[in-house]
Amino acid sequence: MNKSQIHRTRPWPGFPTSKSLGSFGDVNCMEQLLVHCANAIESNDATLAQQILWVLNNIAPSDGDSNQRLTCGFLRALIARAAKSGTCKMLTAAMANASANMALSIHTHKFSIIDLTSFVDLTPWHRFGFTAANAAILEAVEGSSIVHIVDLSLTHCMQIPTLIDAIASRVEGPPLVKLTVAGATEDVPPMLELSYEELGLKLVNFARSRNVMMEFRVIPSSSSDGFAALIEQVKVRHGEALVINCHMMLHYIPEETLPVVSTSSPRTMFLKALRSLDPSIVVLVDEDADFTSNNLVCRLRSAFNFLWIPYDTVDTFLPRGSKQRQWYETDICWKIENVIAHEGVQRVERLEPKSRWVQRMRNANFRGISFGEDAVTEVKSMLDEHAAGWGLKREEEDLVLTWKGHNVVFATAWVPT
Repeated sequence: MNKSQIHRTRPWPGFPTSKSLGSFGDVNCMEQLLVHCANAIESNDATLAQQILWVLNNIAPSDGDSNQRLTCGFLRALIARAAKSGTCKMLTAAMANASANMALSIHTHKFSIIDLTSFVDLTPWHRFGFTAANAAILEAVEGSSIVHIVDLSLTHCMQIPTLIDAIASRVEGPPLVKLTVAGATEDVPPMLELSYEELGLKLVNFARSRNVMMEFRVIPSSSSDGFAALIEQVKVRHGEALVINCHMMLHYIPEETLPVVSTSSPRTMFLKALRSLDPSIVVLVDEDADFTSNNLVCRLRSAFNFLWIPYDTVDTFLPRGSKQRQWYETDICWKIENVIAHEGVQRVERLEPKSRWVQRMRNANFRGISFGEDAVTEVKSMLDEHAAGWGLKREEEDLVLTWKGHNVVFATAWVPT
């Protein structure tokens, strides 16, 4: 069926006309179609939802341009949501034939250490946070003979080798490094194919090769309870500089949308527990977006207007058909499906914008500190290795990674008041 035939079909209730939609291939049109489809699914209008899904399937191939691939990810997520709700369960079967080219099951890749290191280095998405955080940490622990790092990182300690390298070259000699990590139980990408015990052994050996003594400890703990077990077991000895490094992990601590930042929410309680440890520095790095709304359409719009960025950037550094590109986009699809198709405890992707985290940290009696010129220089040098669309801006004390002027990832540093 061509485009003119689609336009001549009967008007869909509550659905814009072709005139108001403009071109079906336009990204704003795609967003509108997704919104109307989400509304149809939520109102259990299987007929309307199926019609819109059919259109989306024809204008958003999984191997199209970045906007088409983005839309395809949301299409897949809406089908997954529809499959769980009332009479819309028939949509999965109905769409199976139309979506033969779109695998509905998401199989995230399990990385080796070497593969994950290379994968993370492809883009500043994580490297920005690593670079800014390491510079702030080095300044905070200057002169300390024992540095205790609690690493809550989505990327399985991939930041630590660079930090060890920098610590090893300290003029006063390297400190003893104690590294404590939470034994992750959630299957959140990127995933690692080896255990944290094996990872720890590799990190200890790497540190030894740099003449740095390291102790590694895994504490089985989960974001689902605010890393309560880890907080309880972290013991800080006299003379230790305690570093809390939070890299894209805190948004997995459960949090329902609240009109104000509550004094008893899981995230607030976690930050207060951190404050009780009296750390030398807390570094908080995360994606600058809001996926917390209880309203599906609000969440869809927010996610759609943020997650175009990784699809857009991938075209600058990975060729079509490459395995790394497949892994990269599968991880984005996992995130989209979690935001759109799941609710309750299963919906773990609950990003909050920088402004809300700043307020949370202040409420927990932390004071923001500025990143030094060394940090800014390091970040700028790192960005020079990547595509021209990446940028850096300062917002008060904080650093923000941008893509074509849009906020992507923020880095903040904090000390107890």
